[in-house]
Amino acid sequence: MNLSRLALVISVTALLLFAICVPAHARTEQVSSPDKSITVSVYIEKTLQWSLAVDGQEVLPPAPIALKLYKGAALGATPRLLDVQRASVDEVIEPPVAEKRSRIPNRAEQMTLTFEGNYAVTFRAYDDGVAWRFETSLPGEVEIESETVAFRLNGPWKVWRTATRKWNCSFESEYTVQSPAEWPADEMAFLPLYAKLENGPALLITEADLLSYPGMFIGRDQKDATLLTGCFAPYPKVEKPDRDRYIHVAEAEPFIAKVNGTRSFPWRVVCVARKDTDLLANDMVYRLATPCQLQDTSWIRPGKVAWDWWHANVMWNVPFKSGINNDTYKKYIDFAAQNGLEYVILDEGWSKTTDLTDLNPNVDLAALAQYGKEKGVRLILWCVWRTLDAQKDQVLPWFRDLGIAGVKVDFMDRDDQKVVEFYERMARATAEHHLLLDFHGAFKPTGLRRTWPNLITREGVMGMEYSKWSDKSGPEYTTAIPFIRMVAGPMDYTPGAMRNAQKDSFKPIFNLPFSMGTRAHQLALYVVLESPLQMLSDSPSAYEKEPECLSFIARCPTTWDEIRPLEGVVGSHVLLARRHGDQWWLGGLTNWQDRELTVPLDFLGDGKWNMELFTDGLNADVAAQDYVRETREVTAGESLSVRLARGGGVAAVFTPAR
Repeated sequence: MNLSRLALVISVTALLLFAICVPAHARTEQVSSPDKSITVSVYIEKTLQWSLAVDGQEVLPPAPIALKLYKGAALGATPRLLDVQRASVDEVIEPPVAEKRSRIPNRAEQMTLTFEGNYAVTFRAYDDGVAWRFETSLPGEVEIESETVAFRLNGPWKVWRTATRKWNCSFESEYTVQSPAEWPADEMAFLPLYAKLENGPALLITEADLLSYPGMFIGRDQKDATLLTGCFAPYPKVEKPDRDRYIHVAEAEPFIAKVNGTRSFPWRVVCVARKDTDLLANDMVYRLATPCQLQDTSWIRPGKVAWDWWHANVMWNVPFKSGINNDTYKKYIDFAAQNGLEYVILDEGWSKTTDLTDLNPNVDLAALAQYGKEKGVRLILWCVWRTLDAQKDQVLPWFRDLGIAGVKVDFMDRDDQKVVEFYERMARATAEHHLLLDFHGAFKPTGLRRTWPNLITREGVMGMEYSKWSDKSGPEYTTAIPFIRMVAGPMDYTPGAMRNAQKDSFKPIFNLPFSMGTRAHQLALYVVLESPLQMLSDSPSAYEKEPECLSFIARCPTTWDEIRPLEGVVGSHVLLARRHGDQWWLGGLTNWQDRELTVPLDFLGDGKWNMELFTDGLNADVAAQDYVRETREVTAGESLSVRLARGGGVAAVFTPAR
């Protein structure tokens, strides 16, 4: 879609059925959160509109919602209300893969408005946000021309957003911080999007339960700088392969989706945070997703991975030439076994990208899988998405029979309906063969991992791989993503660099790259960032020179029973504690500003605790690899005073003293 058409879509979608104000005689229906602090008001008159109030303050004034059928009715135009049904949601979800907590309270008040024309809109109000979605009961198949999703940001708002001018993108971008009026009208943001009202709450806008429908971007209305609107990739009409990995849309339909007439549409989600740290504990996207479709999830095993691609398979002090070959991968397997790592990834190069059965002559996949089995380590295989999709019926049973643990699928770089359906298709197919799934080149999570929990992590983040060619993914970014991208779900950021550099000495290096920020920053990422499949991105040769850091990383859990946000501001710093079993883990990060943090240890239970603490060394502001390891006994009544160097961090583990 060209930019002029994109602008037209944004403008028309935003203004569809829009009224400047709500008439005084409009019928109003409301639903409030269980604690009554958050209220959604729905106005039913010539148009269907909604507004949001938090703690008695209207933070989002009325804005329209609608669903336009192609060459058909506009659902939401001149709405005629038939019925209002109210219900309470009150349950506890026990996720098979505990990313944030092992028990998820799911409490909300729900209101379903049914209208003439065989459609309804359901609203949910939680204590930490709101969501709504359309539901239709139409015969046969229907085409959706557009969906109106609008957010009116009146007043002093600041938005943290990504930027793209095209539908096909890697969903990897730094954040631009600006007021809505400064947002170029020809740019879109992919979700999640963070908006902060001065002297008011922060809102995190995203979506959940995205199934057989295009993902949502956000654009700024052409004429009204206060109005942010949803926009969607059109339905592909003609697709063309590009090189060995992409499929681009050469021609699009004049509608965004082709769907069953009877269905529920994706949830439009607005998370509410009085302070930024509230977002660290928010799991609304998971709560709103379709429940698990698997009867048996016992085979799904989170864990850590020795990963080859970041450091380009380079090793040293080994008796073989390192590269994509059996000797190198046996070394990865030995390294994983010696350090209790569950997996090794064979990234690009083990097979031909266009044929997964055409193996690299230097790689004996069956022998490596057997060697790993003997060592208690399983393999995960990187694949191009279009190749795996074409060969799935052939290669997935083969992978299963070899004992392969899972696949890392890459380069989708789209979220139109056809690609969203690929995600569903591949999650189901890999689950049938007891294979884990890691999506790269991927859009943000929308809850599919609840439905298919073998979808254990995904990218959709500007990960540490960017240090191989740019300076974009540094501490300013890693102190923002816990409050923005991570709210949507796990992210395969791939931490673990043992070569570290400060901002003024960093240079991108493709082979054996450096990370931006300190060594303690890298250790803390394992606690702060959520990914049930967590990478060790550096070379085994690098880790073997750093046994203290390796030990901490290797022991750090990848799933958690409890989270305690402690302190933080988006893009500035973050400090949190997590519990796994009877251990507590602490992680803190700062941007390029050095800072002193006081850490109350009141999250610990009674008694004495053995603490292992990693902090920035006195010279970490120059020599970023400088760190200090300290061990001592502490109690819950104490506080830690820690200094974080610029680009620094703090990481600790607390174990009950026996």
